Amino acid sequence: MKYVEEVGSMNIFFVIGDELITPELNRSILAGVTRDSVIRLAESWGIKVVERKISIDEVYSAHADGSLKEVFGSGTAAVISPVGDIKFDGREITVGDGSVGPLAARFFEDLTAIQYGKAEDPFGWIVPVR
Repeated sequence: MKYVEEVGSMNIFFVIGDELITPELNRSILAGVTRDSVIRLAESWGIKVVERKISIDEVYSAHADGSLKEVFGSGTAAVISPVGDIKFDGREITVGDGSVGPLAARFFEDLTAIQYGKAEDPFGWIVPVR
């Protein structure tokens, strides 16, 4: 079985049904700061976060049955980067309509607002530098 671990050099997230799924950490998956921020924000919003192996077959099946809602990557440089298409083994799917999904957009907006001091930091992530 083939498992998805990342997208480019970013951690990857799948919105399948009512869950936010990201591959569990192992020796080949970086414990990214932005990954952790996404998980903590999601949990604070009441979204169920699941860290586990996810196979490419499961992703394709979720797309086929309509439960795959969004896919996005998280990383320091891009913050949140939507995935519009997935290609594997001669098969290609478009995620949603290929554009940024509402959850990915919300993560980007909220994370950058906290980073730039435009929103309250409920997690203590921002440290003033004098």
